[in-house]
Amino acid sequence: MNAPRFIIDKFIFSGILYLFTFQLMAQNSVTLSRQDPNRRVITTAVPFLNFAPDSRHSAMGDVGVATSADANSAHWNAGKLAFVEDDIGFSVSYSPWLGRLVPDMSLNYLTGYKRIDNVSTFGIDLRYFDMGSIQLTDQWGNELGDFNPRDIAIGGTYARKLSDNLSLGISARFIHSNLSGNISSAGGNESRPGVSVGTDVGIYYNTEVLVSGRESLWSWGANISNIGPKITYNSADDLDYLPTNFRIGTALKIPMDDYNNITFALDFNKLMVPTPPIYEENENGQIVTDGDGNPIIAPNGGRDPNRPLLSGMFGSFVDAPGGIREEFQEVMVSFGVEYDYDDKFAVRTGYFYENPRKGGRRYFTMGVGFKWQRLGFDFSYLVPQMQNHPLAETLRFSLAYNVQR
Repeated sequence: MNAPRFIIDKFIFSGILYLFTFQLMAQNSVTLSRQDPNRRVITTAVPFLNFAPDSRHSAMGDVGVATSADANSAHWNAGKLAFVEDDIGFSVSYSPWLGRLVPDMSLNYLTGYKRIDNVSTFGIDLRYFDMGSIQLTDQWGNELGDFNPRDIAIGGTYARKLSDNLSLGISARFIHSNLSGNISSAGGNESRPGVSVGTDVGIYYNTEVLVSGRESLWSWGANISNIGPKITYNSADDLDYLPTNFRIGTALKIPMDDYNNITFALDFNKLMVPTPPIYEENENGQIVTDGDGNPIIAPNGGRDPNRPLLSGMFGSFVDAPGGIREEFQEVMVSFGVEYDYDDKFAVRTGYFYENPRKGGRRYFTMGVGFKWQRLGFDFSYLVPQMQNHPLAETLRFSLAYNVQR
């Protein structure tokens, strides 16, 4: 708690996105001031791992765990990759990020896959989050120099069909988060890049069902992403959780005739990260600490968030101070619709909802897609419900190339 902090700490996306704060010297420290009972946002390190990277699924309200497989499947559900139809595929996506606030921030995603045989597929992906150039200062306002914070994740995926309808996929990735280089504060405390690894496990199932007399494709999927050890930017005492996320959902693709199809998709997401507890406060509204300077959790105020990985993951379903009601508030909902004509042209729309106490992101999405021979182009646009929202006018562009068998 006594370590100096950089003024531009770690970005914490609170409210509608996440609050970014580069807490380079005290990642897990708690601000000893009055708590906001109306906002209980779960924060993690490297949140970019959960940002929707491609245009197709971001245009559908950030759904994707059970939609049809494509080159971007590894992000949404590792198991889907076993059902890709082409032999080889690549996709590159680009999105200017928080363009209203920062002119040079961007999210970039490169992914590809290769079918090994009729039942298994291998994929690779590269995720790069560029946060633009910033000037770092310590808590006394002393300039520490300019720096370009950036996060990168490189991974691979293996997916295999267990039957004609069911598949399982596993992804593994290396994560490198460089928020301040090796710049030292005036107090002599050094920051360093955070390094960790993450694993995803996904399952996917599809089958034909009759809808209004037409053979339609119904699918469901579940995926746990970013399972991995905590990350630190300073010392082993200052650790942050990765954004481990549980996603489950379903999709239904209905053919209207030989050329026209419409797909409805629904996803539910929950971070498998401990809920922030409620700390005791004194009469001045300051958080009470013990003899070691650690904040004291209030009676019935939840559990200590500094727990081992598995305890933090699975305990996240039952540790909210508000009980089951607060646990349900932590579930994010996405709904999307996709219309496509002869697999050549698509129109998409969707909606994303997050409880106001847990961040409050609520936005509509829309987009289009075109395919010409082996090339595909997709575009999406985000429309938040709140005016002057940081995510307003977020655009995503994706370019894909596929080689048929």
